Amino acid sequence: MEKILILGGSGLVGGALIKELKEGYDVYGTYASSVITSLPGDKQFQLEVQEIKKLVEIVSLLQPDIVISCLRGEFDHQLKFHKRIAEVLRNTKSRLYFFSTTNVFDGDFSKSHVETDQPIAESDYGKFKIECEKMLKDILADRAIILRIPAIWGEKSRRWNLIQESIKNNKRIDVYSNLICNNLLDVDLARQLRFIIENNLKGIFHLGSADPMSQSQFFEQVLSKLGNNLDLLQYSLFEDNSQTYYFMLNTNRNDLPESLKSTNKDIISYLLG
Repeated sequence: MEKILILGGSGLVGGALIKELKEGYDVYGTYASSVITSLPGDKQFQLEVQEIKKLVEIVSLLQPDIVISCLRGEFDHQLKFHKRIAEVLRNTKSRLYFFSTTNVFDGDFSKSHVETDQPIAESDYGKFKIECEKMLKDILADRAIILRIPAIWGEKSRRWNLIQESIKNNKRIDVYSNLICNNLLDVDLARQLRFIIENNLKGIFHLGSADPMSQSQFFEQVLSKLGNNLDLLQYSLFEDNSQTYYFMLNTNRNDLPESLKSTNKDIISYLLG
């Protein structure tokens, strides 16, 4: 049974991964402040992103076959953290799965982007993720697998909670009517990653709903399904322009089965239960 260490196991994505991977793998996790309720105490470790020495001790103790990073924290600390873990794993056979973001393309909103497109970012977040991707690939080569993801939704996600709170408090929800996006459920992401791991797939993956939809359309459908008035939505134009913009991941890979792909309709139906 392969041993998996999930860095950031107490978060939304980390929690979904633990739930999905506990069957069939020996799963361990780290947390910053809140303990991981889905793992026994001897399979979790408190770890801050700046505690690099402690990270090395944990990895040396466990000697995991697979490390999955869905950490948060200051960018400088994360870069040092990920560089060190890559160095520790360099002389092993371990694989590192790193969660990146649509923001690696936030310097070009003219189209949706596929895995072979050259990243270009304007935001500090996007630039940090690009730097981290490159550093991991430089050290670990094809044993660093990059998973770029869009907005993540789930029953306990902050995005879903904000919608419910806005409805309850009659609070405005700001949306862009000319920004095309895609989304992904935490549980679908976990299933997709399981398939990638089990089939030892390599390279860069763009994961997200297969269908394009404007941000405003997504929220309109959510509110309509909930039976709420669309007056809560405050519409604006991205970049103050009537042009259409894209903040969307597309894919030119064909190694994920159709059964693991989702649409925005699927996401909304799941959230509404």
